[in-house]
Amino acid sequence: MGRTKTFADTDAVLAAREVFWNSGYENTAIGDLEVATGLNRSSIYHSFGSKRGLFDAAVESYLDDVVRPRLAPLAVADVTPDALETYLRGLRRAMVDEPGSLAANGCLLLNATGSLLGHEAGLQDVVTRYCAELRAGVTAGVTARRADLDDAAQDLLTTTVTGLVFASMAIVRVDRFAAGAMLDAALHAVKGDGQRA
Repeated sequence: MGRTKTFADTDAVLAAREVFWNSGYENTAIGDLEVATGLNRSSIYHSFGSKRGLFDAAVESYLDDVVRPRLAPLAVADVTPDALETYLRGLRRAMVDEPGSLAANGCLLLNATGSLLGHEAGLQDVVTRYCAELRAGVTAGVTARRADLDDAAQDLLTTTVTGLVFASMAIVRVDRFAAGAMLDAALHAVKGDGQRA
């Protein structure tokens, strides 16, 4: 059983997360992590086993601190009809209107899949679970908001919205206005704007 993480370890993970998020796993050197975390190389290896171990901890903190709080209203037993629109608007604010790591760098996990890490089973498993979590949340939101649609139409809307969310997170660091347009399209699709009666 691993040792309990200390507050110092938690701070180190948060600092490392920003470095990985800004530079990517492959472009982050141990020296960069030493500077960011205030830990020396031996302390990093003692606490996390390796640079990859610290990255894995950073990914878990990203999911716990950035992804899951946004999805929380879509993961409750009784999802409100406006929960999905609230999620999409909040994501749009974070990526388009407010400066921050999500706006500057997009999704930490999606970025990692475009690197050599994307070929590793461990990261693939984390990303697969992340995709399933997001899709489950969108499914719940669509079900609560669009009871007027049959199952096939709800499934298509869920796939469309999920795809637009992922696309927006992939493009935002290059073109935040395109990312915003994708999220706007997702919002319009959820509301049924432009559909004929």
